[in-house]
Amino acid sequence: MPKHGRSYVEAREKIDREREYSPHEAVRLVKESKRAKFDESVEVHIRTGLNVRHADEQLRGTIALPHGLGKDVKIAVFAKGDKAREAEEAGADFVGAEDLAERVQNDGFTDFDVAIATPDMMPVVGRLGRILGPQGKMPNPKVGTVTMDVRKAVEESKAGKVEYRTDRTAIVHMTVGKTSFPEEHLLANYQAIIEELIRAKPSAAKGRYLRSVVLASTMGPGVKVDPSRTRDLIEAEAAAV
Repeated sequence: MPKHGRSYVEAREKIDREREYSPHEAVRLVKESKRAKFDESVEVHIRTGLNVRHADEQLRGTIALPHGLGKDVKIAVFAKGDKAREAEEAGADFVGAEDLAERVQNDGFTDFDVAIATPDMMPVVGRLGRILGPQGKMPNPKVGTVTMDVRKAVEESKAGKVEYRTDRTAIVHMTVGKTSFPEEHLLANYQAIIEELIRAKPSAAKGRYLRSVVLASTMGPGVKVDPSRTRDLIEAEAAAV
């Protein structure tokens, strides 16, 4: 096993690794265990009971977090003519058509967080699947990133709309915010994520749906959260912060 530095060990000693904490306690511990000099991200890792080998038990969607992610979201838009101008006016960072696609394909350019495309550009953008797919940046109509309403898509992404999906091991990995966020903002974002996953629960799901939840900062140890306490207690806990 890899050796951890003294600060990591000291942070981990504050946490009972066998205990499932309330959301309020978990957020506080994550903030207290911050180790890096930079503003670390706070991440949540949710293990589901889904069998992702079945198409009807996969999760994928988007959510607008109430307090955003605390970072500037860079957006690339594949569009032409009026839709390209619309994207620029909405604040897209990179706008282009075949030229932008060539930059991605030939130069490996992926310095953006979200890619949006108009439907007519998908024959071109589709060839970028091997590059954008593994990074989770491939435009998809199911999550609203293949659309003619470019302005709305750009504005929502800039405001903190993020995509979620189950990975090959049925875990959903998402960013909740930054360690500099007030506790109530992290709690509100966390609550929104959990409630969205419950809302989006596939009808084919069997057995226990949310198996385990772990909160952690980028460089800090994980803190287990009791999934069953989230919906009923988090609002009261947030009000008490």
